[in-house]
Amino acid sequence: MKLPLSIAVGNYDRVRPLVDAVVQIDGVAPVFMNLGPEEIFFRAFRGAQFDVCELSLSSFAVKTATGGNPYVGVPVFPSRMFRHGAFYIRKDSGIRSPADLKGRRIGMPEYQLTACVWCRIILEEDHGIKPQDIRWVRGGIEQAGRVEKIALNLPKDVILEDIPPERTLSDMLDAGEIDGVIGPRAPLGFERGDPRIGWLFPDPRAAAKEFYGRWNIFPIMHVLGVRRTLVEQHPWLPVALLKAFTAAKDLAIDALGITAALQVSLPFAVEAAHEAHTLMGKDFWSYGLQPNRHVLDTFLRHHYAQGLSARRLLPEELFHPTTLESFKI
Repeated sequence: MKLPLSIAVGNYDRVRPLVDAVVQIDGVAPVFMNLGPEEIFFRAFRGAQFDVCELSLSSFAVKTATGGNPYVGVPVFPSRMFRHGAFYIRKDSGIRSPADLKGRRIGMPEYQLTACVWCRIILEEDHGIKPQDIRWVRGGIEQAGRVEKIALNLPKDVILEDIPPERTLSDMLDAGEIDGVIGPRAPLGFERGDPRIGWLFPDPRAAAKEFYGRWNIFPIMHVLGVRRTLVEQHPWLPVALLKAFTAAKDLAIDALGITAALQVSLPFAVEAAHEAHTLMGKDFWSYGLQPNRHVLDTFLRHHYAQGLSARRLLPEELFHPTTLESFKI
């Protein structure tokens, strides 16, 4: 009899072969729930409601560093994204470059969000802007009353304030009460095409390609987690998940290059896939620890320096030991 498991993930092409049962998870009868990341993370870290789920890399590191993580990591990365397009500014605020962010009030939905951590890494590594150089303002982008999911212990010289409970970052940006917003979702003014609101990096794609060329980093946003109590009962489970999720991802990546008919509803998708292969190699969306060690180590180094991890984690501490090596024929 197969093990029934609830699996909460986003509706991505790289997991769809699993949802459609094209790829099987050895020994598992999965029940998939396609949910948004905010809902998954909230329910997972508040009550470990899922057997398997994608999790915020930042929140996962916070929990792992304190020893209270209800999930064990599998080196599957359902979400990766360059974050140069996650900086939104008031064009009339006098901000013309990252250097102009010093001393400005910049909003974000949560300080410890993975996207926000990567944005601060970009600012510090590439532009010499430290977290202490900016006045951070925290609150919901679209809905008032959003709070930090995880308790933080930030350095004393980091300025962080909460917005009024009835306000949102989007309406404060519209009113010019903050100078910009960083985060995984665009503020509403940008989505509406408000000419006063735009990207900090006018061409985020070009900025990201240049960043990758120097650092060889394709930022990891989410990691796969499996409930610790399940792994204790079924130690074979992490490897079964890694094997199946990798096979599903490989099918999705291969489909991007099919020239007979577009597999995704995006013009120039084949050309974009070819460009990604040329810049980043064939396995540009790699799973496993070793191909991603330098990405994870960079993240964890800054995560600790930003005051989010209680201690400096090593990449292998995030994952179940059985997923760190594989058999060879």
